[in-house]
Amino acid sequence: MTDVFSAGVLVYRRVEAGIEVLLGHMGGPMWAKKDDSAWSIPKGEYVSEEESALDAARREFTEELGLPVPEGVWTDLGAVTYRSGSRRKVLAVWAVEGDLDPAEVVPGTFEMEWPPRSGRRAEFPEIDRAAWFDLTTAADKLVKGQRPLLTRLIGQPH
Repeated sequence: MTDVFSAGVLVYRRVEAGIEVLLGHMGGPMWAKKDDSAWSIPKGEYVSEEESALDAARREFTEELGLPVPEGVWTDLGAVTYRSGSRRKVLAVWAVEGDLDPAEVVPGTFEMEWPPRSGRRAEFPEIDRAAWFDLTTAADKLVKGQRPLLTRLIGQPH
């Protein structure tokens, strides 16, 4: 099994009811009709010999959302390892407090063959929407492998 390294940034904000996190709904036709377990922390792959995980997290956040990472203190939430198809994904994540407007998101795009085995290439948004969620709802929305990061966020001093 091949390891794929990814890095991301979990932006959170404090509201009267507690903490909310900013998540992106994964773009592309395979995720279009899914909601629970179809959202992700803004993240992306990198080659560990060419770029640090921290630099990749910052770059990928901006590529996926079209917005800079909010200024603030970065808290290392560590890494989670989970399966993504036939690969094992190692995802390193940092949390930073901020308050971005999801309406300002201008997602990056990716290209893939669609429909499958058609020989045609189509372009899709990396994420098709972003939204704020309380931690309970976020646990349902996030892909399963990223859910432990919410528990780690809760354990950090805010």
